[in-house]
Amino acid sequence: MKRRFSPYYLLFLVGIILIAAVFLKGGKEERENKVVVVVPQDPDYLDPHLAAAAGTYEMMFNVYEGLLKPAPDGSLLPALAERYSVSEDGLTYTFSLRPGVKFHNGKPVTAADVKYSLERLMGTATGQPLSPFFTKVQAVETAGTPGAQKVILRLKAPDAALLSNLTTAMIIPEDYQELNTRPVGTGPFRFVEYRPGQWVVLEKFADYWQEGLPLLDKVEFRIIPDREAALIALKNGTVDIYPRIEPGRITELSEEFYTLQEKQNLVQVLALNLKRAPFNDLRVRQAINYAIDKDELIELAAFGFGTKLGSGFSPAMVEFYETGLEDLYPHNIEKARQLLAEAGYPQGFRAVLSVPSNYAFHVDTAQIIVEQLKKVGIEAGIELVEWAVWLQRIYQGRDYEMTITGLSGKLDPLPVLIRYTSDYANNFFNYENAEYDRLNQLAAAESDRGKRAVLYKKAQRLLAEEAAAVFLMDPHYLVALKKTIAGYRLYPIYVQDMSTVYLTNRGTR
Repeated sequence: MKRRFSPYYLLFLVGIILIAAVFLKGGKEERENKVVVVVPQDPDYLDPHLAAAAGTYEMMFNVYEGLLKPAPDGSLLPALAERYSVSEDGLTYTFSLRPGVKFHNGKPVTAADVKYSLERLMGTATGQPLSPFFTKVQAVETAGTPGAQKVILRLKAPDAALLSNLTTAMIIPEDYQELNTRPVGTGPFRFVEYRPGQWVVLEKFADYWQEGLPLLDKVEFRIIPDREAALIALKNGTVDIYPRIEPGRITELSEEFYTLQEKQNLVQVLALNLKRAPFNDLRVRQAINYAIDKDELIELAAFGFGTKLGSGFSPAMVEFYETGLEDLYPHNIEKARQLLAEAGYPQGFRAVLSVPSNYAFHVDTAQIIVEQLKKVGIEAGIELVEWAVWLQRIYQGRDYEMTITGLSGKLDPLPVLIRYTSDYANNFFNYENAEYDRLNQLAAAESDRGKRAVLYKKAQRLLAEEAAAVFLMDPHYLVALKKTIAGYRLYPIYVQDMSTVYLTNRGTR
């Protein structure tokens, strides 16, 4: 009598055979060569010449490049320029372009592309500069042969910050009109997709000029504004890297993760609109500085992982940092009340504290500050503002009373302290001081680093003495990573360099 097999038994046998086939072909299934990084905000522009948000640069650092690029220690490295020279008078910079570099659309990078990019930033054709950092460049010229192209920058006056500013002057294809929807750069990763509120996806650029990089095939920046949701995503494996994780949550992570920490070179600031009463009164601004307990802020909001500040500069830029300003306004309730009374506000006043809602750290800071200000009679109501609205209404429109934000550090002091000069387009503090402007102009033209440092330290002291804002802290940069992630590098600027990141266990899922 013949034995019959049920259909379920046959399906079981087929499953066993398929599993055996997988092991015979080399064992376990190979993991996708991809990393997911959580970020709290959407990019403001994909066009690098229009973008103002540090969070945008954080991601697009992997897509675009300048003639030079930053190293993790803050030094400058050759990028699209293979080498450069500077004339003795500091007025002529000659850059020799790296041969064979391609844009992500396959077109070779030419001197004409570099000229177009720099002149677009300078506003040569429109009369409306997109960057304030190239006003001293008189002309951009091209020279050399097709195989050895050069770009020459002729300056009206020496500019000590020019080289560092060229790291953020991203080179784009000449006359390319789709940068804000289909970005094209020369970086290690090419742009694939942006879905607002969800993700920015990049993939490996196979023709990248730096041999052997990148090591990943794909990077996804997952946009998760809510910190609880971001932490859950890290724990359940949805994301692999969580930059700027809250210090108080590190203990919740399992042994599957590790963390890295460093000064962030970032200035968290309580900005006061100096064109609005009562903040146009120096005594009121000084009173607020005395009312804020920065040590308590660092302990409660940053769990001790922060460095107290006294000006618009972080000690991460040690060469140019003016020490001692962090103690100019020690926490003193009585002094604060006295100054408010002298200014005509013996009972305090009411104000609105506008905070970008997607930055949980700033929201936490705001809640602590509100309680501190109550002790001197200032009633501050918190207004949570969507990031895009904050950028447009507050940062660009200067429509606010008080706000909290983080100002990213740079490789050179000029783009940090220029934020407070009277003619800077995004001086949302509305700070105006002729002597401060003069110091910045002198420093920008000074080639001697020691003399530049003296000038910038004087400028920092002015900011502090005039209470241009309440400079809170440099919250330390903490990043949590899965132990399967290696090659992550910390920078003194606001970037996520994914070019050297790699997976250590690609053989397993």
